[in-house]
Amino acid sequence: MKVELENVKPMDIEKRSFEIITEELGDKVLIPGTELIVKRCIHTSADFDYADNLCFSDDVVSRAVEAIKSGACIVTDTQMAKAGINKRALARYGGEVYCFMSDEDVAEAAKKNGTTRATASIDKAASLGRPLIFAVGNAPTALIRLYELIEDQALTPALIIGVPVGFVNVVQSKELIMQTDVPYIVARGRKGGSNIAACIVNALLYMIDNNRD
Repeated sequence: MKVELENVKPMDIEKRSFEIITEELGDKVLIPGTELIVKRCIHTSADFDYADNLCFSDDVVSRAVEAIKSGACIVTDTQMAKAGINKRALARYGGEVYCFMSDEDVAEAAKKNGTTRATASIDKAASLGRPLIFAVGNAPTALIRLYELIEDQALTPALIIGVPVGFVNVVQSKELIMQTDVPYIVARGRKGGSNIAACIVNALLYMIDNNRD
């Protein structure tokens, strides 16, 4: 069988990928201002469902951009998401990326309280006393704990990126976040992952860099 390959230079592969994504989206209407986020999620996963299942709270992109530019830090629930976030770009605005899942005190707190490490890591993050963006790609219990803290007025995140993947309490935890008044970007349903969480953060960073004077 003869296979026809596109003749694309290495430096043009990403550009061509986004051209294909735009072509295949066709007449699909995306929320103004969210296009780059949606397309980057599709680029990362090759899954066009993100054009339908990504949910954005009102003015979330502008609010997220402002939070990053004001020095907000990112808290993730996996080392994979932490590794995938462009830390150099974030550092330009004074932000850092944290993942507490492997910390000994988090493991001890989880064991003592009978919770998951994700829950304990959210509690640790809440004590940082800094503006925080949460990028959750794996643990629905992290979203559930965020919801509880928000309801108790113990924490007000600058943004929640809620994209855990899986089956147990994944759908429900995302719906809880969308009931809050906190800015959110949520992948409704079962899909998501650490790569998608990092991808959304990076999309926001790219948007800022592309608009720098």
